[in-house]
Order: sequence, then C-alpha cells, then structure tokens
Amino acid sequence: MAMFPLFKAPDLKSVPPMAEPLKNFFSPTLVRGIADDLARVQANFQHAAFLRLATDGLGKLELIARARHVCAALRSHLPQDYPTALRVLVASFGPPLTVTEGFGMSVFRYLPHSQFIAELGPQEPQHLNASLEALKTLTQRFTAEFAIRPFIDQHYDQTMRTLKRWVGDTNVHVRRLVSEGTRPRLPWAGRLRCFQKDPTPAIALLNHLVDDPELYVRRSVANHLGDIAKDHPDLAVETAKRWVKDRDSAERRWIAAHGLRALVKKGHHGALSLLGVGERPRVTLSDVRIRPKRPRIGGRVNLGALLTANGKQQQDLRVDLVVHYVKANGGSRAKTFIIDRQQLMPGVELIIDYPLKLADLTTRVHYPGEHRVELLVNGECLPLGIFTLTR
Repeated sequence: MAMFPLFKAPDLKSVPPMAEPLKNFFSPTLVRGIADDLARVQANFQHAAFLRLATDGLGKLELIARARHVCAALRSHLPQDYPTALRVLVASFGPPLTVTEGFGMSVFRYLPHSQFIAELGPQEPQHLNASLEALKTLTQRFTAEFAIRPFIDQHYDQTMRTLKRWVGDTNVHVRRLVSEGTRPRLPWAGRLRCFQKDPTPAIALLNHLVDDPELYVRRSVANHLGDIAKDHPDLAVETAKRWVKDRDSAERRWIAAHGLRALVKKGHHGALSLLGVGERPRVTLSDVRIRPKRPRIGGRVNLGALLTANGKQQQDLRVDLVVHYVKANGGSRAKTFIIDRQQLMPGVELIIDYPLKLADLTTRVHYPGEHRVELLVNGECLPLGIFTLTR
C-alpha cells in the first residue's frame, strides 16, 4: 500500500443531507460495469469471481472505503505483473471527457482505478513512465490530482520533468492536473510538504498556466496561489504582483484577486495594495449599534455603524466585517464577511447595516459567550464591540 495519504474522505458532517447517500454511487451495478469493462479487454478475466469479491461487504462501507474495496479486488484479479495489469486497466477506460463541468458523480467510477495506480505505481520505479502516462490518460476521464501526489512525493525529479512537459499539452484536463496535482494543500488529500517548504518549483509550472485559455485551468492556478498564500503569504503576493506587472489582463487580475482573497480578509497590506485598496483609510467611525446585546443561538444580531470619509481626496475603500466566534473549547475563531467596496469622496458617509444570523449550520456550530466584532477598512481594524450569545 502507498505510504502517502492519497485521498481523505470529506467531512460529511459539513455536507447538507441528500436524498441519496453518496456512498450508494458505488453499487453492485457499478461494480458489474467495471467488471464488464475489464472482461471486454482481457479474455480470461474472472468476471464472476471479481464481482463476488468486489461486492462482498460493500453495503457496510462508506464512499471512499467502497472505492478502496473495489481497488483491492482489482489487485486480486488483474495480472500480477504490474505493466501488464496497467495496460489492461488503461484499455478498459471509456471515452475521454469532452467537457470541464457538469459530469457530476459519474466520473467517480474511476476512483478505484486511480487508487490502483497510486498504490502500485510508485513501488515500480522501472515502470514510472508507464504509470505517469496512465495517469495522463486517466485524468482525461477522472481527475488524477490525488493519484499523482505519491509520485511527486516518492519520485520527485522524474515526475516534475513530466509535469513540465504537460504544461503545454493540448488537453485541458492534463494541463489542469499540473496545477491541481501540485497544490501543497489540496483539499481531501495529503499535503505535499516539499512544496509547503519551497513552492518555487510549483510556481515555475504555474507561470506557464496563468494565461491558459480555459477558466478551468486558471481557476486551479488561482486556488494553487491561495494554497501558497497560507504558508508563504509574501511570496504569493510577489508572484501575483509579477504576473499582473508582466501582463496586466483581466484574467490575471482575477487570478490574483481569487488567489489572495484569504490574505485580503486578514488585512495583508501587500495583497490589499495589489488590489488597489492598500492605502491607509482616512475615515471616522460613529453611530455603532449592536442590537440586541444578548442574542440567543438561533436568532440574529444587527450590527451597524457609520463610516465617514475624511481627508481631501477620493478614497478607494474595502470594508469587511470580522466576527470572532466562540469555539467549543472557549477559544475563538475569526470569520470575515465582505461588506462593501466603495469610492468615497470627502465627507460622504457609508452606512453599515448587517443582520448576522446566529442559527447553527452544517459548517458552523454556535457556542455561548462573548463574541468580538470589528470592521476591517483597507485592512485596518476598527473595533465595533461585543455581543454575548446565550442559549
């Protein structure tokens, strides 16, 4: 088994209830379809035995565990010679995707295939090129962003040489794989510590993808930049600044804004300056209102204030609201809400009126206690006060 954490199951507590559980996607019917695909390309494939093994106990498992269970059946019934097994597996693939969205869960039928390559491929260094080519074929049907990570982790040099070639591939899914597969903090995946420590090799790849004609790829570049910003905020800002300076296009500015959005919410001066709201605000805060002062969980609190522009020139202002939510352990965690971005002339007033809902969500549970609230105006903190949440 691969030592690198390939794919982590999402926190289903944060997923809204659905009519049909996701795990039911890996049904006996789907497994039969995988068996049919393999039997089509391998004359002596033991269809019935594979089906029995792959479906035995399947109903007791969750989504990712079901995929792993089917992967184990693949390992048992494909040829034990890895190159031969790989050729059979790839030959069983269906047609490539012709779109970049709207395919829903259907592509997840290839998750066991992805796991097969990710688990066995790194253990076969003499067949590394064949494994990487298999991932290139796979990613045109189902993302290989998770499967390629153990190859980066265990066979860095050769995998990076391959990724450098793929930045110019004609297939949009292959180009996206270069950016998404090298993200240091890819959701649901193990972290790539090498790029957390030094993201410059990955940035060298992104330099070739920042102007990709497909938004599908550019969005991945922006999300990758956001990952870099979590570990190296100044480097992320400098990278975005260089991209915009070298070619000031709407697409590059969108990548910068999307990739640096977390830094902007934290008031990072460099990120704010790049987006044109880095100057220290000249404003007066007045008429602060927090009503009620003791709201109940499930209710709401109305947060209001008046911002008046001072000085002698027009100001470009970004205004965010920060709520420091009480956590279960008594600590706090800040959540930023975008309020407005305005160009204000001297003397002009901006009315802040924000109804903050306090009902529990799948992504946030409320706890009683003092909640501090503040405004961020161009990254500068303006305290509003405190409300005490009660049951």
